[in-house]
Amino acid sequence: MRLRVRLFAVQRELARTREVGLELADGATIEDGWAALVECFPVLAPGRPSVRFARNGVYADPDTILSDGDELACIPPVSGGAEPDQTTIRVIQLRDAAFPTGLGEELGARLATPADGAVVVFAGRTRETPGTPAPGQDAEAARHAGRRVQALDYEAHEPMAEAVLNQIADEVAVRFGVHRLAIVHRTGSVPLGEVSILVVAAAPHRGAAFDAARYAIDETKARAPIWKAEEFRDGHIWVGAPARSAAEPARGAAEPARSAAEPAGGAAEPARSAAEPARSVSDQKAGS
Repeated sequence: MRLRVRLFAVQRELARTREVGLELADGATIEDGWAALVECFPVLAPGRPSVRFARNGVYADPDTILSDGDELACIPPVSGGAEPDQTTIRVIQLRDAAFPTGLGEELGARLATPADGAVVVFAGRTRETPGTPAPGQDAEAARHAGRRVQALDYEAHEPMAEAVLNQIADEVAVRFGVHRLAIVHRTGSVPLGEVSILVVAAAPHRGAAFDAARYAIDETKARAPIWKAEEFRDGHIWVGAPARSAAEPARGAAEPARSAAEPAGGAAEPARSAAEPARSVSDQKAGS
């Protein structure tokens, strides 16, 4: 049978190709496909402990049986539901151009309904200090130690990334009851200080909106097949950890929103207005 193998980030650089065609025996597994790939490109072998796999755009175990014509994506370390109803609004995008100023507020206005009293906006920016190098990048990281990051370069398995982001949005709806969510991620080069990801959650109460935004960014970083290279003046290093292929177990149903200081002894909470004012939280200065 014929297998199409796709390589990304550090694997693509090591093999010097994005795609490889392999011939395998009927009944071959994903692990067999990896072994055949390593025969062609032995330089990939040391990365096996941190590699995850996807068959036709869906994470799969190494012992999964392959079929003729399958696509096998080898996933190096990454950068990291309820049925939709009339109140579900979702924006999932990968963009290769800089985000316009005010995009977070624009998405918040697009998501929020009259029932929503909270809009949380998280913006992740390129910072000058380096992150944790991906497995196999330690020597290159040591060469750039103490240097300032100039930009980040993002690469994605776009159809699979969008599917994973939609799955995360489904989980947000189930775990936190938040049905209005945006996850917008950059691809390509993102200079120092520019925004690379926006997560926006709208909900009736701030507690659920904050929880939803935090879960969405954490799961995106851990699971989406999006890779990040830190660019320096004279080179780059790939950063990240092995991809997690599924959500972490739920810690329990989300609690209803409440005031920061709860009254002792079970006393009744003071009355509040039905809708709390919309607000945003961001790791960047307003307007940048």
